[in-house]
Amino acid sequence: MANGPGLSTAKGGEVYVGSEVREALALLDVLYANHFEGQRFAPELIKQTEGNFYRGAPPLWLNFHISEQAESDGAGTPLIKRDGYDTLIQQIQQSRKYPGISTVKLFHQPGCGGTTLAMQVLWDLRKTFRCAVLKGSTSDMTSVAKAVVQLFTAGSRDLQNTVLLLLNDEQILDNLQDRIMEEIEAHVTVSHMPVVVLFCCLRKNTVLEDNHIVLGKSLSDTEMQKFCEKKNELSQQYPDQHQQFHGFNILQTNFSQDYAREVSTVFTKALKAKRNLKLKLAAFLALLNTYVPGSYLVESQCLEFLKQKDSSHEGLSMEPFSHLIVTFIRNTSGEKRVRLAHPMIAQSCTELMAEEGVTRSDTVRNFINHFCKEEVPPHLLGFIKDMLTKREEKKGDTLVDSTEVTEEKERFSRLILDVKETEGKVQCTSVLKVASNKFDQNPLFPQALARFYYIELQNYNLAEIWAKTAKQIDPRSSFIADTLGQVHKNHLKSKEAPSKPREILQLATKAIEAFKDEEQLAEKEYEATRNKKGSHVHNTRGQFGYLQVCNILYNVLVSQDETWRKVLTNKAPVASVLDSLGDKKLIRYNGLIKTFRDEVERKYKFFDTFLTYSKPSRRKHDAPYILKDISDCCRKYVEDVEAKCDVKQKLKEYLADTSTGVISCLDRECTKHELKETSACWEKVYASKGPLTALVNHIFAHIMLINTGERFLPTFSIQYLHTFKQEIPLSPQEAPELHLLALILCWPTDAADKWALNLGQLVQRMRDSYECSYKKQIGSRYLRPLFFIGKSHGLKRVIHRKVLEGMCLGLKDTKPDCSTDWNDEKMFQDPTIQGNLFKFEGVVQNYRVYATLDGTELEVDANVRNNLWKPRQVSFNLGFTIRGPVAFGIHTKTTEKEPLPND
Repeated sequence: MANGPGLSTAKGGEVYVGSEVREALALLDVLYANHFEGQRFAPELIKQTEGNFYRGAPPLWLNFHISEQAESDGAGTPLIKRDGYDTLIQQIQQSRKYPGISTVKLFHQPGCGGTTLAMQVLWDLRKTFRCAVLKGSTSDMTSVAKAVVQLFTAGSRDLQNTVLLLLNDEQILDNLQDRIMEEIEAHVTVSHMPVVVLFCCLRKNTVLEDNHIVLGKSLSDTEMQKFCEKKNELSQQYPDQHQQFHGFNILQTNFSQDYAREVSTVFTKALKAKRNLKLKLAAFLALLNTYVPGSYLVESQCLEFLKQKDSSHEGLSMEPFSHLIVTFIRNTSGEKRVRLAHPMIAQSCTELMAEEGVTRSDTVRNFINHFCKEEVPPHLLGFIKDMLTKREEKKGDTLVDSTEVTEEKERFSRLILDVKETEGKVQCTSVLKVASNKFDQNPLFPQALARFYYIELQNYNLAEIWAKTAKQIDPRSSFIADTLGQVHKNHLKSKEAPSKPREILQLATKAIEAFKDEEQLAEKEYEATRNKKGSHVHNTRGQFGYLQVCNILYNVLVSQDETWRKVLTNKAPVASVLDSLGDKKLIRYNGLIKTFRDEVERKYKFFDTFLTYSKPSRRKHDAPYILKDISDCCRKYVEDVEAKCDVKQKLKEYLADTSTGVISCLDRECTKHELKETSACWEKVYASKGPLTALVNHIFAHIMLINTGERFLPTFSIQYLHTFKQEIPLSPQEAPELHLLALILCWPTDAADKWALNLGQLVQRMRDSYECSYKKQIGSRYLRPLFFIGKSHGLKRVIHRKVLEGMCLGLKDTKPDCSTDWNDEKMFQDPTIQGNLFKFEGVVQNYRVYATLDGTELEVDANVRNNLWKPRQVSFNLGFTIRGPVAFGIHTKTTEKEPLPND
């Protein structure tokens, strides 16, 4: 790098950057196009770097340079490229066909070469892309986005180039893309090329089927041949060392368990020789590396533990385990890190020691007690926290399903599950107690202990003690507070056998108080973050826990005595039935019982809005049991046998007494009969001088009926539509649902549909209404499309989201690619779907999309903002969220089909 670090340009050249630019990129480990060019390295350093890598140390950029030089000099073969290499290169290169932000994912099991493969791809593309690795904290996505955009724009406008960014955190994707988009909008006038390709390299212990690259512990025949050839080469280059290249040998033997176990037998011999401190340290490393991928210990700590003096030429002395241990430097601090050569060897060592009586629980307790005596470094505390509290996806779950992603997790960490299986439940609590007492300022350990007590041991008293301990440590965290509510809820659930009503109500009271406290804490958390940029989680477990408690309480009490049905639904006061219930002291719960019906209704309506109008992200869905549980609970508490003919009561029992309730009818799979009854009820409410909302709900109910396939609606009067249209434009204070109907009815699809009203004003009023009504509770969740404009006329042109999803699912047998994932929008490429939807014309400019209506341009939101980079004439389908109109399936108006950004 004689002229300094150089960045590749889109035209194939290089631009050299000074220290000011490099300092601005501090959050990124930038791989420059001319990395190592012009530099010479001592043969000893080359030999050591290469040998360390094959022994099992993580790859360095220098490893790829050494391999490249050896190949060009004819002195050796290149680093082996696993089978996913070509596909990854192809996917990344494919990203150049469209501007914006693309995502490529590599899933890999620990120890199968995933990190090496990802770095190998970056190294080989360093002269084509501006390659970098995200390092350090990912808490400030705005700063990361600024660094990415600065890397993209470094040099003049003619010299900028696409960034290829390697990261290992899938959870930050949506947030990072949004922040990068904002930075581009602010600092780049027009982007004529892809801005960044986000290359996610993600460790997964359980490799699952997915449409991305998956690298597992199995070699193909081609890979086997390459590894055998490389083995012969290494045996000649390193005749005295190659047998200890365990990191390489594990792969070369196709991840042989026998090989891992054979090299691990040194632990059995060491146990018999009673090599105390070194054995303990090796056991600590084995346990950490088994359960926490990427974990390590710092050499200085190891030396201190062994009471060895540091020596620059000797370093850590760990005989007879030295051949299993690698020491490496990974960051600019120069600290040496220590780990075992491979996760499979670590696992074999842990298993062998357990067979010899050195159990996992003994090892982790000794590690915490003896290795963590003073202040524990943050990285080490993080490893221990992951080892004892991190829950992984359940085996067999689908990573990415065509319709939704679920986050089903194991109940406890892998280590705790293994200890439970091999040593028993008591040892699990012992380990978690040691961690809770040692790290007494961290709430996660007592929280995990409380969960173990109530889930596995049903010891609710001890679970309550430890849940309260966790809460005392972090009294402001709603997620920590949730555990106490779960303890009481599960204790109540365990009382389903005949128990005294007073005891049941006492437990319910404690659970309800805990969940109400959690709800208040969640509100404070959200208020503190909602004005900041980024993805803000609105914790709703408190409200859901409350409804679950009410559900359990109803089931238990009513099963004992039908009298409770009237008491809990406020049909009969507690005082009037004390004699029949046989317990005068139940009067003390009168105040609580009175609140149930109203609170259940209030919380149900919150969730109805929350679940109907939003979901966690475009990729993920809320668990389906949530809607079922809240619906069941609400129906129980609003039930009124004596008032079946009452219109308002009937609407409550159909869960359709609000606009949201009517719009969500198809989500709840209401029958045609229920929809007709709902429509008739709202018509009666409106006819008896009800509010405009009643008319709107009547119209929405008919729209729902039409979407179930009902064609002949003799009870519906077209006059109702004229009456509603006369109210447009609506007052800004009206609910978003009213503005939604106004836009759906007024949006023009051809010249005959011209409407004299200011459509832009209607859109803005709906957005303002949404901000006032729902923005706070929905937060940064993805707004679900509710309706689309179809090709028919009148109310028949309004197509509900569920109809499109049903069409897509119906096409699965013949068209597997038809996905209901709103992130990839593949359904909008399908001719069957397009045959039902109206295509609107528009334009993309200044990173926004505009619908062209009667010669004017009206801005609408884009479902996928990644389609807004290139100024052009477009067409799209129009959907409506509770915030307003949204463009779906944005397509360039050309004869060629424009590729859509992947993921």
